[in-house]
Amino acid sequence: MWFYLGEISIWLFLIVMATLEFAPISWIFSTSLRNPSDSYKLPPDFWPTAFHWQNYLAVINSPQINFLLFFWNSLKIASLVTIAQLITCSMAGFSFARLRYPGRDVIFFVFLSSLMVPATVIMIPTFILIRMVGLLDSHWALILPATTSAFGVFLLRQAFMGIPAELTDAAKIDGASYWRTYWQIALPLVGPALSALAIFTFLGSWNNFLGPVLYLRSWDNYTFPIAIVMLNGYMGTGNRAHVLAGVMISIFPVLLFFLLAQRFVIRGIAVTGLKG
Repeated sequence: MWFYLGEISIWLFLIVMATLEFAPISWIFSTSLRNPSDSYKLPPDFWPTAFHWQNYLAVINSPQINFLLFFWNSLKIASLVTIAQLITCSMAGFSFARLRYPGRDVIFFVFLSSLMVPATVIMIPTFILIRMVGLLDSHWALILPATTSAFGVFLLRQAFMGIPAELTDAAKIDGASYWRTYWQIALPLVGPALSALAIFTFLGSWNNFLGPVLYLRSWDNYTFPIAIVMLNGYMGTGNRAHVLAGVMISIFPVLLFFLLAQRFVIRGIAVTGLKG
């Protein structure tokens, strides 16, 4: 009986926490469907009396903002950055975890120490470097500096170190090269870590606002966060329902990406079971 009471308590706790987490998104969604004049109504209603789905069409077909172009720019940048980090961080993580060469631990320590450097410290040097190589007002100014990360290397190094050494030793005895051991044996076993890194990277790149403001100049290169700021208008005078409709549109790709990556997390956990 105590077991069932404990299980019920856990489920109730999870339901309450999920409700608290979902409440802000529900409020954004409900406000995006309101009449703009009802956005500041007091006392506020949680659900609108009339659902104005045309708010989403108004955002997509806005004559002032090419919303679909900004959406595509953010999707392209976030996808390329995510793919690049999965490749570079997994290769570096495997190298630091499984290869033996002089100075490996020192190099890893120096590389990991970059996590202690605030982003604002390297902001001006990075801007000068990007300007010197002629990448200003280009999407490559956002992609190239983010092709790898110390956090991603550390995360995947720890994941590779969790793989039993007997697997890689057996592959070495069978004549497998380092590349084949990495690609066919080690990489499929760190699926959960790869999925977690993909989620973090995609979310960070998708929500990046400061980078596009610093490096982009032309209208055709702007990204989705800038579009939402434009919808907000000068001094926040924009249509509140349209702004939150844009926010809901921005949430959808991240939510979809998380649901897709979650499948690989579960699959990665399933394939890492080893028999003694």
